[in-house]
Amino acid sequence: MPKYFFNTRIGDELIVDPDGEDLRNPDRAWEVARQMILEVVKSEGAQPALLEAVIEVTDDDGEIVLEFPFTEALLDIPDESATKH
Repeated sequence: MPKYFFNTRIGDELIVDPDGEDLRNPDRAWEVARQMILEVVKSEGAQPALLEAVIEVTDDDGEIVLEFPFTEALLDIPDESATKH
């Protein structure tokens, strides 16, 4: 299985994922990146710096395979207060 690294870019700072994660494909990496973003925003709140942050998913060669802006992950959060009929 390919290994993907989930590096976080906040402004000029890059927080490097040294371990990575073995995943079956880039679609699964997208799902993992989205979940990571949602968890960070849930624990840290929607701080302005986080809203400008991006997860850069790279492969074993260091090539970026996905750039996932935090705001993109927040766009399709279901409204939990909506009444379900």
